[in-house]
Amino acid sequence: FIPYCSSDVWSGASSKSEKNEYAFMGALIIQEVVKELVGKGLSTAKVLLLAGSSAGGTGVLLNVDRVAEQLEEMGYQGIQVRGLADSGWFLDNKQYRRTDCIDTITCAPTEAIRRGIRYWNGIVPERCKLQFKEGEEWNCFFGYKIYPTLRCPVFVVQWLFDEAQLTVDNVHLTGQPVQEGQWLYIQNLGRELRNTLKDVTASFAPACLSHEIITRNHWTDIQVKGTSLPRALHCWDRSLHESNKNGKAPLKGCPIHLIDSCPWPHCNPSCPTIRDQFTGQEMNVIQFLMHMGFDVQKMAQQQGLEPSKLLGMLSSGN
Repeated sequence: FIPYCSSDVWSGASSKSEKNEYAFMGALIIQEVVKELVGKGLSTAKVLLLAGSSAGGTGVLLNVDRVAEQLEEMGYQGIQVRGLADSGWFLDNKQYRRTDCIDTITCAPTEAIRRGIRYWNGIVPERCKLQFKEGEEWNCFFGYKIYPTLRCPVFVVQWLFDEAQLTVDNVHLTGQPVQEGQWLYIQNLGRELRNTLKDVTASFAPACLSHEIITRNHWTDIQVKGTSLPRALHCWDRSLHESNKNGKAPLKGCPIHLIDSCPWPHCNPSCPTIRDQFTGQEMNVIQFLMHMGFDVQKMAQQQGLEPSKLLGMLSSGN
């Protein structure tokens, strides 16, 4: 476990100098840790899985190929390097309400990264860098843009309604019911995210409102289409072994591309429990939707259903 103390999305290579009071060395920290692990048994490993959550998830996308190259250069060609990126697949979408970039919370994701990369002297993988003009390297911090350029296999775990994404998009779900514009924005965010994961071979994307999963104690309980994350990771591992052997089609009954198709937050019954941010009380799906200003009558009408039928479907998660 490498603590995130570099504040640079694991991309920095800038040491402290008279001009810069701060050091941002995330990319170099990872390289040093790998060097150190070689002497602690990594040299005999078959697989190195680089995993991270949130900024660490983006850090996996930025570093997985570099770690593979580093090990090759050190003479360890036999180690297969893989990535597990949890809650680090952000979108550079349009904010719900545009705000000036006063601090990291109000700053649009693209602007924050654009500024950050200069402070950090941020390193992005060469293959991704070549896809963009000089000065446009910030694009490589966004999963759907860097993923197609990666050589190492990466498993992407991403809530369809990521709380950190909503925060940077200026959708705040506290206290008062959500207005219709926000509600539509949230649903659209889920659709956009689902689209970016279409061509990701190995993915697990539940329709929940949350942030981070592999660091939480409920990570084994969440399911997408009846498959849990540990099961999906097991299937992924098997598929990588099988494809090494004979390039066969995906294993039957062992899915690795799992994306919820239902359209709003927590329409998946295995989602983690939601708590009211003010009272700390747990809410069920229907209480949560009411709290969000969800109009059951209106929604039922739009879907051509009886309100009671819609409520039944919501509680069972269909």
